[in-house]
Amino acid sequence: MTTIAILPERRENQLTIFNAVTKQREASGRTAGEALDRLTAQLSEEETGTMIIVQQFRADCFFSAAQHERLNLLLARRRASNLQLPADEQIELEELIDAEVRATAERSNLLLGDLTSEVG
Repeated sequence: MTTIAILPERRENQLTIFNAVTKQREASGRTAGEALDRLTAQLSEEETGTMIIVQQFRADCFFSAAQHERLNLLLARRRASNLQLPADEQIELEELIDAEVRATAERSNLLLGDLTSEVG
């Protein structure tokens, strides 16, 4: 399964763009949907089973402000270097993407617990 994270990025001109990223690919758009469409167009048939995570845009107990900042920095560096990072930074980027995926799962579990307790 291919995991796609969608992250906002505020550019110097104060416009926000959205980056849809996997471990190997990245695409940007004016909206989260546009970024996602551009990225999914790059996926092969084998990669079509995807899980999409929309990042909540702020730090929390599951993914810190420092992690957000570092993730955004590495994504910007990867874009500037035409998707080529040194091996250690590529590993760090992949670890941060995985950490955001785990954080999203934790947020989902928390939400599910809240919804279950309201219904029950």
